[in-house]
Amino acid sequence: MSNDVRKRSAKVEAMAECWPMITALLDGTSAMRAAGKAYLPQWPNEDDGFYKNRCATATLFPAYSRTVDVLSGKPFSRQVSWDEAKVPQRIQAMFPDIDLQGTNLHSFLADVCEEAMGFGITIILVEHPQTEGQLTVAEEKQRGLRPYMTKVSPNSLLDWSSERINGRETFTMLRFVEVVSERDPTNEFVENQIEQVRVLNPGRWRIYRKKKSEATGAEEWQLHDEGVTSLKKITAVPVYGNKTGFMQGRAPLLEIAHLNVEHWQSKSDQQTILHVARVPILFGRNMGDDPITVGAASAVTSDNDGADLKYVEHSGKAIEAGRVDLIDLEDRMRQIGAELLVIKPGRQTVAQTVADNEAGTCALQRIVGDLNDAANLALEYMAEWINEKDGGAITIFRDFGAATLAEASATLLMDMNVAGALSNETLFKEMQRRGLIDIELNWEAEQKLIASQPPRPGQTSTTLSG
Repeated sequence: MSNDVRKRSAKVEAMAECWPMITALLDGTSAMRAAGKAYLPQWPNEDDGFYKNRCATATLFPAYSRTVDVLSGKPFSRQVSWDEAKVPQRIQAMFPDIDLQGTNLHSFLADVCEEAMGFGITIILVEHPQTEGQLTVAEEKQRGLRPYMTKVSPNSLLDWSSERINGRETFTMLRFVEVVSERDPTNEFVENQIEQVRVLNPGRWRIYRKKKSEATGAEEWQLHDEGVTSLKKITAVPVYGNKTGFMQGRAPLLEIAHLNVEHWQSKSDQQTILHVARVPILFGRNMGDDPITVGAASAVTSDNDGADLKYVEHSGKAIEAGRVDLIDLEDRMRQIGAELLVIKPGRQTVAQTVADNEAGTCALQRIVGDLNDAANLALEYMAEWINEKDGGAITIFRDFGAATLAEASATLLMDMNVAGALSNETLFKEMQRRGLIDIELNWEAEQKLIASQPPRPGQTSTTLSG
């Protein structure tokens, strides 16, 4: 079998250009350090050892991951709901363990939303355990056989094909890579992680694994298993961050990702210049050729005219410029994140934006609306697997948004503070900087005032941390 089965198609490669950067930012400092020169270039004539130390001590300000986490969590601040009269009981019974991994529907969709926000696209795949022959409902229930949802992450995607069928763009092929765990047949205490490629066609599936060719002895991707499905369709649903076409999505916070990399580089420069500034350089002139000793109990003398010995220290101007640059980058990242919560002109209230058409929704509400539609289509596929007429519909919370960027920015800051991603003091100062708190107020004095307040109902004490 050709090794092309593991190869990404050109259309996936084009969409995936920014995914390595996004993956590194979401994985944090360790992943950014491991990426090395990809996101932290080595300066011209910079010593390799110095660069290695600079890269090993760099730390990431996790603006991208925090913003994705906070915004994708907003729709799930309330539980996913549904009309029990319209969703079949057999499907409702699957909601507490929607993926057969112990994940409930609410948490599963929250994970899907986070991945779509982070990468711009992900896929909900509805599957059903393989069976031989026709089984009754009672037999399937006894064996625990039922459809379930799983997620195909963008980094796993290899290729797809589609065509328009009955007015809907429909998958005709989906190919992705996955890793499965299998117990070693020769050692019960060893579990092997095996990479395989799955190819789905309407009514058919195939799995390819790397095996040694009998003819050449080289490892090649060969057919490992195959079978048919009772549904003559690919039960996969794409979920988008910023949809640009069928199976084409762009990360809605991509500009924050680029700014976050810029911040990573600028912060490394700032750490370097602080190190230089904190270690003064000893400068000597006309001291002669005799060795000198510098220390608290030593005196240095010279009879040479114009002799001079002094420490040269950094003026600090570049340090302040670097600090201001970092603050500016952080503010721009917060502002871009807040823009997803700003309602488009034309509607005056959040309630109107939900009730009326999309022209009055904020970007995040549109993303959640698309996710809601995708989840309902996945329910429809689950219903088809078990011969139910309809899968019903769920509702994901969308009653949020802000009328202005200042309001949206304040909302995002407060959400980050609640999530533990922003300190109380920074929240206070950011609100003050935006004109939402009197500039004359003082944080230390405000802390004392808060501490002096009587406890709120149900609260025994008040504790603040900077």
